[in-house]
Amino acid sequence: MEMATQTITAKFRLRDKHATELNRQSRVVNFVWNYCNEVQKKAAQAGRKWLTAFELMRMTSGSSKELDVHCHTIQRVCSAHYDARRTHKLPWLRWRSRKSLGWVPFNNSYVHFDGECFVFRGVRYEAMHLRPFLKPGMRFGAGSFNADAKGNWYINLPVAVECADPCSGPSIGVDLGLKTLATLSDGASIVMPRFYRESEMALATAQRAKKTKRARAIQAKARNRRQDFQHKASKALCAKYGVIIVGDVSPSKLAKTSMAKSVYDAGWSGLKSMIRYKAIMHGGTYLEVNEAYSTQTCSSCGSLPASRPRGIAGLGMREWECSDCGTVHDRDVNAARNILRVGLDTLAEGAAARRGKPLIAEEQPILSQGASA
Repeated sequence: MEMATQTITAKFRLRDKHATELNRQSRVVNFVWNYCNEVQKKAAQAGRKWLTAFELMRMTSGSSKELDVHCHTIQRVCSAHYDARRTHKLPWLRWRSRKSLGWVPFNNSYVHFDGECFVFRGVRYEAMHLRPFLKPGMRFGAGSFNADAKGNWYINLPVAVECADPCSGPSIGVDLGLKTLATLSDGASIVMPRFYRESEMALATAQRAKKTKRARAIQAKARNRRQDFQHKASKALCAKYGVIIVGDVSPSKLAKTSMAKSVYDAGWSGLKSMIRYKAIMHGGTYLEVNEAYSTQTCSSCGSLPASRPRGIAGLGMREWECSDCGTVHDRDVNAARNILRVGLDTLAEGAAARRGKPLIAEEQPILSQGASA
């Protein structure tokens, strides 16, 4: 019996000696992107319809030899430009310049691993840290080379990794927050490291002195520390629990408020992504559910009591007593327990539907109203 696999995007840091060639290709990518932008802009100004990705590819066909990049790279840029413009519903997008982070996309099966290096267009790219799941002769799907703010280059590859057999570990609900990064329904919690906040003074000093490279290094260090912490925390969580249910808090919406800096420092999106794929790799289940009213609903009796914390005025209530049943709640633990209940109800309903049995709702799932408090 073959072991189940799932596809993840693996990121490998490349040696600095490849930066010159990749920087050249990224400048070509910027040129092609800006050409697509100019064409779309002229079409919009003339009142004509927007060009499709196929039409952009036709207009750039035959330029790969002159630009000295792979033709599929040019096609991927045209497709990415069309998708971005359609997503944002704009006639044209921002122009890419030398300040834009480097990006060189490639298509399916055009990168392979020869046992020591990644090969693309006959050039061998040496990675600093390889992983044991890489096998000689492996070919990869569509991916990209990309540079970070410090000028370091990486290769991003979709890789199929083996997953563990399904396990029947305990279930847990997770409430993400800013004071505590994650509160679990069993009362445990994951601390909020605040890596960016710790580096703010040093960053401000570097920015006032106009030391751009130093400022980028400080920001990169905070980001790397955050990712390292998230990898360790998500792995420990997925190794212990079989079913992980997380609230659907939206970092993009909260990033538009006065809490933006703390939201970015928390890195909820990255943490949820890591939990999602690591849960599957460990044989577990990941589920994201609506967390509306999870804070206000009593996890013991399921009611919305008059004593519940509500709105902005109730944000300071970290503990509250249910006026209906008298249970005293920790605000975050109560929310995590409600998230767990909704997730388990959802999984039970899904299992019943797959068996073809009618759904019997003895208890109405909570958290079905409005937006989260």
